Amino acid sequence: MRLLISDANILIDMESGALMDKLFALPMQFGIPDLLYYEEIEPGTPGLDDLGLQVMEVDGGWVNYAQSLPAQYNHTLPAKNGPKPTHNDYLALALAKQEECTLLTGDTNLRVVAGKEKVTVMGTIGLLCAMVENQLLTVDEAIAALNRMKEGKRRLPWPDAEKILNKLR
Repeated sequence: MRLLISDANILIDMESGALMDKLFALPMQFGIPDLLYYEEIEPGTPGLDDLGLQVMEVDGGWVNYAQSLPAQYNHTLPAKNGPKPTHNDYLALALAKQEECTLLTGDTNLRVVAGKEKVTVMGTIGLLCAMVENQLLTVDEAIAALNRMKEGKRRLPWPDAEKILNKLR
């Protein structure tokens, strides 16, 4: 089964869209760096590890790699893309590289760095499409979830998200 490494914002989107059960029903495995999970996810949404989220350790060399990324990239990232990636965001990128798998993020600046670091990225819209393709949601249900995310003040990077989903009809 395909492993994907998530940052915090993807899980927040899934919770805002009331999609946690659908996320873990996908034929994929989901992992997250242990530090990110314990600092950002577990306090507000405990028990995701019981649903199947793998809380994973980032090896020492990859922690050093993550620590080197802000100095290498943060000064080049435009403010219009939103906040610069945090240490925990970079840990998610490092874990994706460590495990040689896809990074799940909706953070535009983290996507930019991941691209430069040759890491494949998938976001919230990609997960919604996967849910539709795996018949876990209809297109209308995916659009309703997207609207719940917007109502929850989630900032999604694609203004054409509904168009993308409607192509799956």
